Amino acid sequence: MKVLNSSAFQSRKSLPIKVMQFGGGNFLRAFVDISIQKINSATNFNAGVAVVKPTERGDYKALKSQDGLFSVNLEGYANDKFVQELTLVDCVQKVVNPYTEWDAYLSLAKLPDLRFIISNTTEAGIVFNADDAFDSNPPKEFPAKLTVWLFHRFKHFKGDADKGCMFLPVELIEKNGEALKDCILQYAQQWHLGKAFKYWIVHSCTFYNTLVDRIVSGYPKDKIEQIEAKLDYTDQLAVTGELYHSWLIEGPEDILAEFPFHKTDLNIELVTDLDSYRNLKVRILNGAHTSMVPVAYLLGQRLVKDAMDNVLVVNFIKGVLMNEVLPTLDFPKDYKQQFANDVLTRFKNPALEHQLISIALNSTSKFVTRLLPTLKDYLEIKGSLPANITFALSALIRFYEGNFNNEKIDLNDKSSILEYFSNTWQQFRENNIDLNTLTSQILGNTDIWNEDLNQISGLTSNVTHNLSNIEQYGFEEAINLINQK
Repeated sequence: MKVLNSSAFQSRKSLPIKVMQFGGGNFLRAFVDISIQKINSATNFNAGVAVVKPTERGDYKALKSQDGLFSVNLEGYANDKFVQELTLVDCVQKVVNPYTEWDAYLSLAKLPDLRFIISNTTEAGIVFNADDAFDSNPPKEFPAKLTVWLFHRFKHFKGDADKGCMFLPVELIEKNGEALKDCILQYAQQWHLGKAFKYWIVHSCTFYNTLVDRIVSGYPKDKIEQIEAKLDYTDQLAVTGELYHSWLIEGPEDILAEFPFHKTDLNIELVTDLDSYRNLKVRILNGAHTSMVPVAYLLGQRLVKDAMDNVLVVNFIKGVLMNEVLPTLDFPKDYKQQFANDVLTRFKNPALEHQLISIALNSTSKFVTRLLPTLKDYLEIKGSLPANITFALSALIRFYEGNFNNEKIDLNDKSSILEYFSNTWQQFRENNIDLNTLTSQILGNTDIWNEDLNQISGLTSNVTHNLSNIEQYGFEEAINLINQK
């Protein structure tokens, strides 16, 4: 069987690069790139993608070795029938690692057809870092790298208004487009890049707020043989996701003239107000995922679909959604109930090998975005803390010790956060601090939670109580006590 690359796949099209994409992970490939592929097939979009590595970790060696080629396997129910859709994606034309190819990265700024910038750097990615410098080659943060690139584009095209870009960040933060724009302008100010450049950013570039939804489980290790047999290639980057797909874009209609998604049957929609949609999706779907991860993992599960076969996990997640999340959402009861039920059904999709540890990426910032607002709203509405979400926070703190039942947990978060959790738990294990001190120290770390969570009435004592139950009775019994409430 041939190895998937440009030499083997000789029918590959050469496309002008119109999209610069920060990130080449599973979600972007099985959500954005497959969408671009389908828009190319259905319209005259004819867009190639340049994938840029946003972080230093890893090297995109596999993506480069396959010349940006990969397959996407989508599975799920459509009209009560189970459907499998396998597509070989060839729109990714270039892969650039700015940590080793800085000049190649900057040279992308000279491409006249490049118009769209898409990113997925997680909730922790769109941030301003005062320590970043213009001449760092590269700066640490994604918006800093992007600001340098934009300044080179601005200079190369002599401030041409037609060479601005349209930004479609898919990071799961509120008003992600506006947040990215603010970061770029902040860097422009700090680096003294001039009024003309800032004017070009504001008036020649368009920042769209977006909301995306598709469960992507990653590499289909249990199905790769049958997938490769259909492809007739070996593909180390095959990725599996669900059929369901939603991409909501908030901003001016100008985008339709250049990004003709409205001429396809894709579930991509231009809307006037994302806030309510975002709140519903983030609190139900993403909130369920984030609350599930530490609980299911510490119960011994490793896949979402397996977790949904565990009665303790299912009862816990139903408690989170039905009893705690839905009462905080200002939607018709039937509508939000149906959305929650659909989410639970999607989690049970037998085709998805969705690793809990993959969802666990940057779980602390995800808790802040996805669950903390619900916890606060519930407390205000009901006058008490939501027991399940509070337990999810407790489980997350225990999860971030980094080991459980003598098994190392492969956590992936900022090194400073992981180090803080590890050191604090070590102090507890060596009897230098008690459990209440551990809890108050962790909840009080504003670098993790962006605020002192000890200030939330009753939270410190409730989390300490949950952690005590986990230590004293074991995790299964501790979750049983929560489910019985």
